[in-house]
Amino acid sequence: MAKQLIISAPSSNAGKTTLTLGLLRLLKRKTKAVQPFKVGPDYIDPKFHKLACGQTGVNLDLFMMSEEDIHNNLNFYGKDSQVNCIEGVMGLFDGANKDKGSTAEMAKKLETPVLLVIDAKAVAYSVAPLIQGFVNFDADVKVMGVVFNRVGSERHYTMLQEACEDIGVQCFGYLANLKNIEIPSRHLGLNIKEIEKFDILIDEIADALETTMDWKAILDAAKEVDAAPISSEEKKLTKKIKFAVAKDEAFNFIYPQNITAMEQLGAVTFFSPIHDSEIPTCDFMYFPGGYPEVYLKELSVNKNMLHSIKEFATNGGQIYAECGGMMYLGKSIISEENESFEMVNFFDFEATIADKKLHLGYRTSTINEHIFKGHEFHYSSLIEDNETATEATITNARAGDTTTKIYKKQNVMASYVHHYLGTSEILLQLINEINNKA
Repeated sequence: MAKQLIISAPSSNAGKTTLTLGLLRLLKRKTKAVQPFKVGPDYIDPKFHKLACGQTGVNLDLFMMSEEDIHNNLNFYGKDSQVNCIEGVMGLFDGANKDKGSTAEMAKKLETPVLLVIDAKAVAYSVAPLIQGFVNFDADVKVMGVVFNRVGSERHYTMLQEACEDIGVQCFGYLANLKNIEIPSRHLGLNIKEIEKFDILIDEIADALETTMDWKAILDAAKEVDAAPISSEEKKLTKKIKFAVAKDEAFNFIYPQNITAMEQLGAVTFFSPIHDSEIPTCDFMYFPGGYPEVYLKELSVNKNMLHSIKEFATNGGQIYAECGGMMYLGKSIISEENESFEMVNFFDFEATIADKKLHLGYRTSTINEHIFKGHEFHYSSLIEDNETATEATITNARAGDTTTKIYKKQNVMASYVHHYLGTSEILLQLINEINNKA
């Protein structure tokens, strides 16, 4: 019997990532098998999760995934877990449309209690109505209790405890206002090596929590869950598909479910556009997003790899590329300093990050009769765009029009949208669209 809880907060930057990472490390020290999850389309926090406990966080998203798929993910990735620790997104009730897709909605769908992280730096007894409001706002959202962050002293914590006692909410402890403890929750320039530098900070957080937070009481208050059978449909394939996935410092924004879906349909080989000289033998190539703008020189000087990819694409090879992967397949990428670096030169456009502009939001892409869900998050733009976009309708979370495009040239499809391809059914639909000659 495993335990399951959701960690959330009244707002962003309250400390839920800090608390989550400290708890994950602490549970690992206590030899608890823990599987982290992350609400929403986040690629950064799951990397921190792996640093904290050795297991990559798995995204759970009510916009991109069906409820059945979410439960399948919990059962599949948490099958050997003693604790499923789900980190929320933004504030508890913040969704794409009111509370739709929020952590609160996820808590209701999963019938899982919420541990509320409260930033106490500038508040004492006044925290009582804040907590009470979150506890009472939606009776279907069960708040198990609170942990306070950035507490200044024992006396400060006593006042916070008194506030909890007076409103009947359990307090599990606190994290002191530690100096130089700042975990970035979202930063497109934060690469893997920089994330690893936070390992010592996670240790410090876990050290502090072990003395000031009752982690056993938190697990006692968490939901007990039994592993359920995973709903799946056996795919009958005439042949196994050989997938090649770009994965290195430059390309690593990958949902674990996308890789699992590929493994259900065939075999997956990873390769590095930076370090390898040519692509592996494959039927289908996947270029995820990542940090190509940080490694422009390394990508550009690897001419053998650039030629190998272009030859594969030109000769009818199947490729799907998103965001940074799409930029890489263009003619060039222009750096922040306005320096141009040659890339694969398959698509007739250039990408630039010289004039940064944030593009952010959920996307629903309708291509023929198939619907794909995903999100955009990028600062770059395409210029000198001479490619013709495929006929697709791409809307935002409120069904409004967007300027986002999906490109299709021969058997290569690319877009700024990070699409969720986490079931074999969705992945096969994408492959069929790529092979569609219409």
